[in-house]
Amino acid sequence: MRVVSLVPSLTEAVAVTAPGLLVGATDWCTHPPELAAARIGGTKNPDVAAVVALRPDLVVANEEENREPDLAALREAGLNVMVTEVRTLGQAFTELERVLVTGCGLRRPHWLDEAEAAWAALPAPATLRPAVVPVWRRPWMVLGRETFAGDLLARLGVRNVYADHPERYPRIAPAELNAAGAELVVLPDEPYRFTATDGPEAFPGLPAALVDGRHLTWYGPSLTEAAAALRAALR
Repeated sequence: MRVVSLVPSLTEAVAVTAPGLLVGATDWCTHPPELAAARIGGTKNPDVAAVVALRPDLVVANEEENREPDLAALREAGLNVMVTEVRTLGQAFTELERVLVTGCGLRRPHWLDEAEAAWAALPAPATLRPAVVPVWRRPWMVLGRETFAGDLLARLGVRNVYADHPERYPRIAPAELNAAGAELVVLPDEPYRFTATDGPEAFPGLPAALVDGRHLTWYGPSLTEAAAALRAALR
């Protein structure tokens, strides 16, 4: 079988489970590091002709990370496109199994069982600490409603103060972020690379938790270690 992945998380999931299946992946697919698949552009601007030329049996995509016009063009070219939706941890587990078992015809991998067990073993948080979670700077953008990362944080005792915002990734001015009633700022290193010297200074008086963006936003084999790693970073 020949698979092209337009989503870094799904690329890692397929590559770890069955390394020989992937023939194409995006420029942003950094895991596993030794991946030798052809590069077909970005998640938002894939080279449709290059994907078609690879003659994949399956293209895996995501409704948030990929644009519908690109997916429509791939379907019009006769390709089988499987589109995932991942806004919660539960959805992540369901969609990973659908991609790997239903889409790729593989056995359910052991790492998926390990990931489910790791998150199920987390104690329920006694309280939720309000936090702002920026994902970009210039302009400032934060997690809003119905996000996978927000769901993970809630399971770890962090309440996203913008979880009820009408937008999923709203642009919010720094002054408003600092007046939102947060007790913590969570700063991942992707998609914007926040660091100890780039990000915390914008939130004077708030403790800053620097977290691995792959652990917070990727749904794949990294979920086996994400619960423990994020919990440690937040602590």
